[in-house]
Amino acid sequence: MNRVALSDSGGTNIRLSFLQARLHLDGVLLTALIALAIFGVAVLYSAFGQDWAQTQQQIIRVSIGFAALFVFAQIPPRTLRRWAPWIFTLGMVLLLIVIAKGVIGQGAQRWLDLGFFRFQPAELMKLALPLVVAWLLADADVPPRATRTLLALALILVPTTLIAMQPDLGTAVLVAAAGFFVLFLAGIGLRWIAGGAVLLGITAPLLWFFAMHDYQRARVLTFINPESDPLGAGYHIIQSKIAIGSGGLFGKGWLNGTQAQLEFIPERHTDFVLAVVAEEFGLIGVAQLLAVYLVVVGRGLYIAAVAQDNFCRLLAGTISLTFFIYVLVNAGMVSGLLPVVGLPLPLISFGGSSLVTIMAAFGILMAIHTHRRLWA
Repeated sequence: MNRVALSDSGGTNIRLSFLQARLHLDGVLLTALIALAIFGVAVLYSAFGQDWAQTQQQIIRVSIGFAALFVFAQIPPRTLRRWAPWIFTLGMVLLLIVIAKGVIGQGAQRWLDLGFFRFQPAELMKLALPLVVAWLLADADVPPRATRTLLALALILVPTTLIAMQPDLGTAVLVAAAGFFVLFLAGIGLRWIAGGAVLLGITAPLLWFFAMHDYQRARVLTFINPESDPLGAGYHIIQSKIAIGSGGLFGKGWLNGTQAQLEFIPERHTDFVLAVVAEEFGLIGVAQLLAVYLVVVGRGLYIAAVAQDNFCRLLAGTISLTFFIYVLVNAGMVSGLLPVVGLPLPLISFGGSSLVTIMAAFGILMAIHTHRRLWA
């Protein structure tokens, strides 16, 4: 493949492939993402009961996601750094509008109806929050001083609270994790981490009794003992475990999963799609899927390690670790190791806003790696 040599301001030559230099795409990351997307469409075709019309909807959404990836890959990181406060401000305004005039669906007020489609502003905050916290801490001391640390914590707490009020606990957890990852990578002191753990322990009972909804408390109790309500709150976990166990080592084969095809697995095309994978492709298939996810995370962390600016390092590391949390929480949720919080499996679960957000984040990651000139 043809390679193009770029020079940074220090005179160091950086050799990039044509794909990186002209299209600003990273070949390793792009290949892994395409593999996940193709596999996801195949799994959803089975989960939908071989309904081609619904599968086509996912293909369209995947295409939009890759278009978002390409667009964001063209934006130089220095531009994102300038825009970060304004993107965050826009996200906050949209979250406030959701609280005032958001569309209510399935007991939650999370969406804005724009006429031709519904938009979930909390998805924008998955990008806006790490952007603004990285912008805040990019030039900070290591570890950051108390003033900047407290300001960063305030920037994390406010949108997380607004999202939890919708209620959307899964997205709130991800947004909070993204903000804290930036703080962690910026070198926050151990006393802050210890203080946060103590504060969480003190406030947990208050959150349980006064902040959490009944169905959220039921999810935690079901996680502890799903058999206490096998036909109600525990049904999802029990059926998911049955599907995972019945898949064995090699699975029953694509389109042959009885739990999925007979619709025993609830939300089999969204939150619990990994149970379909386990039943039809077995432990070997799940292990291979997780290996591809690890390639994505590992490549993202490598991009963070070689980034030429602290803002880029913080942002790239946070995107990679947040994606890891996506996979970890969904896998733990489906297997009964974590409470159900409603997080999709990235690039596999059926979805729109979440998929586009994830792909936009990977576009930013590719932009960080391919716009390799040092900033003036």
